[in-house]
Amino acid sequence: MNLFKYTDSNKRYYTLDYFYKHKFNSKVFKVSLNAGFSCPNKDEEGNGGCIYCSKLGSGDFAGDKSLPLEEQFESVKRIMLKKWPNSKYIGYFQANTNTYDTVDNLKDKYERILKLDNVIGLNIATRPDAISDECYDYLEELNKRTFLTVELGLQTIHEHTSKLINRGHDLKSFEKALDELRKRKINVVVHIINGLPYETKEEMIETAKYLGNKDIQGIKIHMLHILKDTALANLYYKEKFHVLTKEEYTDIVCDQLEYLKEDIVINRITGDPDPKDLIEPTWLIKKFGVLNSIDKELAKRNTYQGFRRSILNYVKKRVIETVKEKDIVVDATIGNGFDTLFLSNIAKKGKVFGFDIQDEAIKNTDKLLKDNQRDNYVLFKESHENILNILKDYEQKISLILFNLGYLPGGNKEITTKKESTVKAIADSIKLLNDKGIILVVIYPHQEGKKEEKAIKELIKENKLNFVEYHNTDNENAPYLIEIKKTVSSF
Repeated sequence: MNLFKYTDSNKRYYTLDYFYKHKFNSKVFKVSLNAGFSCPNKDEEGNGGCIYCSKLGSGDFAGDKSLPLEEQFESVKRIMLKKWPNSKYIGYFQANTNTYDTVDNLKDKYERILKLDNVIGLNIATRPDAISDECYDYLEELNKRTFLTVELGLQTIHEHTSKLINRGHDLKSFEKALDELRKRKINVVVHIINGLPYETKEEMIETAKYLGNKDIQGIKIHMLHILKDTALANLYYKEKFHVLTKEEYTDIVCDQLEYLKEDIVINRITGDPDPKDLIEPTWLIKKFGVLNSIDKELAKRNTYQGFRRSILNYVKKRVIETVKEKDIVVDATIGNGFDTLFLSNIAKKGKVFGFDIQDEAIKNTDKLLKDNQRDNYVLFKESHENILNILKDYEQKISLILFNLGYLPGGNKEITTKKESTVKAIADSIKLLNDKGIILVVIYPHQEGKKEEKAIKELIKENKLNFVEYHNTDNENAPYLIEIKKTVSSF
């Protein structure tokens, strides 16, 4: 079953190709350009720019800046059309800092590309500290006429790393630029780099977590390139800092994807260096090997982009891994019926029993399942503490029982699950499980939820139950999952 909605090929993250195809009903490719811009970080006397930047200003596959933009465009387009005929194009101002000029000069260069046939938009790569107020206003106007994306180089949220790589701006500068662009409804893609000198895995993931909570529309995830004739190369030869292996990079990227919102478009997920200039890591040359490695790791984990953003994704994962289509399952707290529907779709040839004490919950769930043409369910307007009595004919026959505790979403918050009935229901549910059956309990540590949490853990301890906890955040007040497995000695 496909858990990720932004795909038509079971891809586990939101690819740029999928985004373009569904937005423009066509294959779209970006034509990389070198408009001859400079960079404020390089122009500052004695500064030298970011230590990883190549002599071509990180536009190694952009056009030849000695040629007019139109000629660059046609040259790159001809190559692309051999692979993707009948495509549409986005002019990609890639090399150096593409807002670092007067607005008159920016207009001249941008508008020349927009006049070309089948150009549907522009991508403009820049720095957050290199956009003037006048430029923001022009970009806002431009955004009303074409599909505009501004790419902001962030690389890392950690100031100690930013200083080491001579980034030349701080996090506040990035946040200001992001706010200004989004205030004008301009799409923003953010660049980050994994493997920067001396950054830990945890720090790289923190950068992704930070961006996962920002109003961004896309992200480019790069692996650090150590290129010839750069300050980074000199640092590497001097200090021999650790360079990520392909396995380490894959692991980090998969973690980062799990923390990003599902609607952030992954514009890039690996590096694409020029082999003749690359010092390390040499495994980057085999780009498709890196992409395949990421796909395989996500499949192995059975996770996907956005997975860690909701504990209910863990619940779905365990349901899919446990329940077969002919199984009998129980939703002990049906609420508005979304969990019940999910269970019904997984156990599509089996049976789902649902419990709730509220008429509204029974009504909403019944309507939802009927609207989705499901008929393999029975709903009981009963407290789940009566589960064993009602389902006594199904002892040792049930594969999974789900308790999503708390109150009815959108309903009366005063009506909530209580520790006494919840603990009795869980204790009795053990007797209903088959030999491989599990109980999933989603705990919400609000006032009543903390009481349930304490009582459930006492039940587990007293009866020496086999259990595991799943957390998707370090926030101790966030909901989390307890999974209880049947053991021979249980009750």
